[in-house]
Amino acid sequence: MFQISNHKQNFKIIILILLFNIGNFLGLCEEKAPPSSELIVKAWHSHGTKDEEHFKETLKITQQIIDLYKDEAKQQQASLRAFPKTKEAIEKVSILNDVGTAYFIQGECFRDQGKIKEAIEAFKTVLYDYCFAQAWDPRGWYWKVAKAAYESIIKLNPEEKLPLSSCVEVMEKEKPKIKVSQLSTKLVLFDAGKDEMIVDYERYGEFQNIGTKDYKYVIKDQKGLSEAVGEGVYPNTSSVRKNPAFKKAVEEKRLEGELWDFLQSPDLEAAFFKWATSNESQAVKLFYTGLILEKAGLIKQAIKCYYAILVHFPFGYAWTYWHTPWYVGKVAMAKINYLLKKYQLGYKLEGAYIRIINGFDYDLTNDIVVANPGKFVRIDIEKEKKEKIITQDIKIKRQLGKGKIRLVQYENGDWQLLVENKPYYIRGITYAPTKVGQSPDEGTLTNWMEDDFNQNGKPDGPYDSFVDKNRNNLQDEDEPPIGDFFLMKEMGINTIRLYHHPYKVKKEILRDLYQNYGIRVIMGDFLGKYALGSGAPWNPGTDYFNEEHKKNMLESVLNMVQEHKDEPYILFWLLGNENVYGYACNADRYPEDFFKFVNEVAKKIKEIDFEHPVAICSGDVLFLDKFALYCPDVDIFGTNAYRGEYGFAGLWQDVKEETDKPLFITEFGCPAYAQGKTEEEAEELQAEYHHWAWIDVEDNMAFKGKAGNSLGAVIFEWLDEWWKAYEPKVHDVRPLWAGPFPDGFMHEEWLGLCGQGDGKQSPFLRQPRKVYYMYKELWGRQNEREVM
Repeated sequence: MFQISNHKQNFKIIILILLFNIGNFLGLCEEKAPPSSELIVKAWHSHGTKDEEHFKETLKITQQIIDLYKDEAKQQQASLRAFPKTKEAIEKVSILNDVGTAYFIQGECFRDQGKIKEAIEAFKTVLYDYCFAQAWDPRGWYWKVAKAAYESIIKLNPEEKLPLSSCVEVMEKEKPKIKVSQLSTKLVLFDAGKDEMIVDYERYGEFQNIGTKDYKYVIKDQKGLSEAVGEGVYPNTSSVRKNPAFKKAVEEKRLEGELWDFLQSPDLEAAFFKWATSNESQAVKLFYTGLILEKAGLIKQAIKCYYAILVHFPFGYAWTYWHTPWYVGKVAMAKINYLLKKYQLGYKLEGAYIRIINGFDYDLTNDIVVANPGKFVRIDIEKEKKEKIITQDIKIKRQLGKGKIRLVQYENGDWQLLVENKPYYIRGITYAPTKVGQSPDEGTLTNWMEDDFNQNGKPDGPYDSFVDKNRNNLQDEDEPPIGDFFLMKEMGINTIRLYHHPYKVKKEILRDLYQNYGIRVIMGDFLGKYALGSGAPWNPGTDYFNEEHKKNMLESVLNMVQEHKDEPYILFWLLGNENVYGYACNADRYPEDFFKFVNEVAKKIKEIDFEHPVAICSGDVLFLDKFALYCPDVDIFGTNAYRGEYGFAGLWQDVKEETDKPLFITEFGCPAYAQGKTEEEAEELQAEYHHWAWIDVEDNMAFKGKAGNSLGAVIFEWLDEWWKAYEPKVHDVRPLWAGPFPDGFMHEEWLGLCGQGDGKQSPFLRQPRKVYYMYKELWGRQNEREVM
């Protein structure tokens, strides 16, 4: 009995041990399951190689994601009633995002193999089972997977009948539709006001505490002021409704529709009435009413709108598409200066400024606004032009760098970049001549320095591109290959912006670029943006607290410097690419630690290279105050800024006051596509945008009487890249995000100064747009003045 019982007890113990070990084993297996974020990156990488072997590998990886995570993805889908909007909310359903994306990649994989039925089924699975999934685009935004799947189904079979669901309804609603009046009208004011442009505000009220945080304007004669400013301008709220044309527009139902859609309507009359009577905040309402008046050619009334913002609502704000604060008063002031100069109205706005203390973050609660609306002063335009040419006999008070390339600050506070003791004005371009059909998203993007599709032993873009003069998408006998380097030199470009990774840099090409075309290189390291250089996985990305990541990034930068510091083509070093916006790095959450690390890197660079300055590439003025505090060893503040055709508003002054460093624009541009405009009209709008943006860059250079800290700018970009809005073989016109562009949206596949025609002659064909010839003429005139 005892022995039997003992055996039973031992047997029980053995069973328990086995069960415990099996449990541990299963637990270990579960722990070893790769995260969906890691697998989806592998799936995209495999998907980029279009061959039979990689088709199998792609389907294997995506099926692994689906098998491991589909149940959790369905739970996350069931928890939602709409698309998550914030980054944090989107990341909370990351499993849903990855599973939905896995099905989408499967759909594309089947499509590329000609298996249309299977492709449509995979796309339908996204649409019906995982419709709130969103995928990350490396350029800084999420895209709706179901929307792309829906569009893919329609392209594969336009007759496909999709059963109605909440997601299909959403997709149908998001189809481009004409939502407001498209009647083309001319705006004629019923009451333009007694004062033509300059309103004597002191006659109707009192300015109090000018130039302080307690500034305000107190109206004492509202009736008189309303009569002076006219309709559409605060405080005149009644004249618009008395306008007979307003009553007619209401009767004809031309004011029906969403307020924001009216900004692009050709019905300028209806747009004016809609905005002038809207319920938006007064600052925002005045700004967009002014914008419509501009479009209508009523420039003086537009200026009255913008100036009313400075007088009454200098503290007004709104939010950008990226949910960063947009200070309306600063932009209104820039608009006034732009219009006065563009239309040569014989006035300047003197003494006006708006300073937002603590205004370089997302938090509005700590903002302190100091305002002075300034005054309009009559000027002699020709005399004003001559007076701006100030002699450069001012002494240098500060110098950064000891080599042939250095920065100097004069006694008046102005900055210049000197190359071999001569002022150097950055007239730069971002150069990435991508072949149509290639995409980094699919892993098919190749190195332009190595591309040789015609197999003549030379890189295609730099040396073999040709100008399609008659735009027939063919290379005619009188259109010989001349190369981009020659075209850029002819335009007046003297600098390109280039990163040393992820693609290999061929020094012999850059030497030729400098020696034979006179073009230098601003060479950059991403410093962990997009996880480049840090060794971090894409998700969660570079961590600026992680010592291993920092070690890897520092090594990447110093390798770049050691490799290129003795080359004559180097102008200076550039660190990062708008890292402050986050995305595959945490600089947005920990800007102080990011900037401290940037400064450490800058100091290390200077230990091995004192010949070249060090710059940062930031994102607009986000966290500018922290940059000023933690980056004393960074010589130049550079930033990507897309602000509008009026230039860069108060950017120059903000950087001057906050950092006392020189500034250059690392990226700016405008698409050559605008909804509702012809190709010729859109090109004209692009050229106009660039013209006045560059004038602002030039006006803020040394000895021009303004901020004096502008070193120049880098245009984005040389050539249209077709991969940026999803399908790399299609020149997509879809808007990617709302912004200050001709039709109110960014069309990122159309930013090139040159187009690629129908894409069939890529990467060789170039169609230089009007903006190319505008710069060629403008920079040619400036070069003549510099020589004189």
